[in-house]
Amino acid sequence: MAVGGDSDLLTQPPTTGAKVGTIRTSDNQLFCCKSIDKLISDSEEPERKLKKTLGPVSLTALGIGAVIGSGIFTVVGTAIAGQKFDTKSILNAPLLDYLIKHTATAGRPGAGPALALSLILVAIVCGFTALCYAELASMIPIAGSAYTYTYATMGELIAWIIGWDLILEYAVSNMAVSVGFAAHLVDMFDWFGWHPALRWISPAYLPSGLTDLKGNMLYESGLHFGFNFPAFLVVMILTMILVRGIRESAEANNTMVILKIAAILAFVIAGAHYINPSHWHPFAPQGWSGILTGGSIIFFTYIGFDSVSTAAEEARNPQRDLPIGIIATLIVCTLLYVAVAIVLTGIVPWQSLLDDAAPVVNSLKKLTLATGSSSLHWIRLGVLFGAMMGMISSLLVFQLGQARVWFSMSRDGLLPRLFGRVHPRFRTPSTATWIAGFVVGVPAGILDIGTLADLSNIGTLFAFVLVSVGVIILRYREPERKRGFRAPGGIAAPVLSVFFCVLLMSGLPILTWLRFFGWLAIGLGIYGLYSRHHSEFSRKASSPS
Repeated sequence: MAVGGDSDLLTQPPTTGAKVGTIRTSDNQLFCCKSIDKLISDSEEPERKLKKTLGPVSLTALGIGAVIGSGIFTVVGTAIAGQKFDTKSILNAPLLDYLIKHTATAGRPGAGPALALSLILVAIVCGFTALCYAELASMIPIAGSAYTYTYATMGELIAWIIGWDLILEYAVSNMAVSVGFAAHLVDMFDWFGWHPALRWISPAYLPSGLTDLKGNMLYESGLHFGFNFPAFLVVMILTMILVRGIRESAEANNTMVILKIAAILAFVIAGAHYINPSHWHPFAPQGWSGILTGGSIIFFTYIGFDSVSTAAEEARNPQRDLPIGIIATLIVCTLLYVAVAIVLTGIVPWQSLLDDAAPVVNSLKKLTLATGSSSLHWIRLGVLFGAMMGMISSLLVFQLGQARVWFSMSRDGLLPRLFGRVHPRFRTPSTATWIAGFVVGVPAGILDIGTLADLSNIGTLFAFVLVSVGVIILRYREPERKRGFRAPGGIAAPVLSVFFCVLLMSGLPILTWLRFFGWLAIGLGIYGLYSRHHSEFSRKASSPS
């Protein structure tokens, strides 16, 4: 996020077209924005301009590649069966559930077969948020993320908050992905008849314990001596790859998309022949509380749809193609996800999916053992391979994105320059990449997938709320600024996006909220003690612009 001279560095956001004079750090630094016009003009310079090659099909493939990663193969089991804890506490209760019932809980309800409704609810929420992303991307058609948008529109403090939030989102979501990958790798070992020591392939913290496919207790709930080495090693291997500068091409992404969709379709088609309709009754065993909670958990699967909007600078016709790519991504992924939920809850009892990090392939394994079908045995291998490829691509993309967020914040002075160091040979942000690798890999070896998915969800939903609020603010602050795309219905889309995102956040446990506020408190402390005094605005705000 390079910026020009002092004349372009600072803006006064409250008034469109206001003359920018001397801005004192102590007075206005928290609300100083980077100039949108300058960001756009920089992106149009010949040496910085990106080639506009992406059409609606490529943008849709990009979105599907980001959305269909691991969530549908991993946390879908937690969303269906819910979570159980060893102690009864108000901290385990979903926030909205506690506000209504005022009772403690030893877990939280799952959606059961009604997860199909949860997925549709989440798709609607993402649809409203996607329109907000598309509007911001058309106003600021440069490569970037929510951090870039907020720094250009809402000021340094909000940019820091959302950047700090993105660190949580990317890091914790990849922890959950790596735990899911490890579960699938262990299942792959099982397919070939190799059974490593359990303590080295399972998380050290298991809030619901660990059972085998026959229901026998392997580990009691709580902490045990062990470490999930497959989850740790996959992150570190990808970290080494990223440091060397390997990138996914458009062709590789399309190949990954085909493999992921093929794996999902293989499961849906094969499983449809073994559906037992009695497993769907009752359809919503936990009522609307379970549907809302299931949606809050399964929201993890949709992380990444905003990648379509970040490619605005490379779209041939962003005003037309961005909305098409975003909406098409949501429609295709929702149809696939709903099909998986219906088939999965039709072939096994929904209660059996409790705390299962690989519910799709494990359900296929149970079905294979029950029927003795050789074709299901091979289909399970194909689904395993497709799921693992999807997780690897998601891990690679989001580890790359996480390191770039840290790198950008360091370049802006909000994080120490250490995070901005570039490898002398590979020209990648190597230090940030290595730190991100250990920050993700070590917790992935310790924590379970349900705990990780919750933190990722609340971070993502909070980022979506800020982006939607940013659209509302800009509608009033800069109504005359050109918008290549405008979310229809006035401010209905951003308002509904905020409402539904907050509603889904209310389905997360109170403990998750406390952890999230603790994370924000740490971030604000770092900002006050370090970032505010080292940012570009702090260094240059005292000079006349």
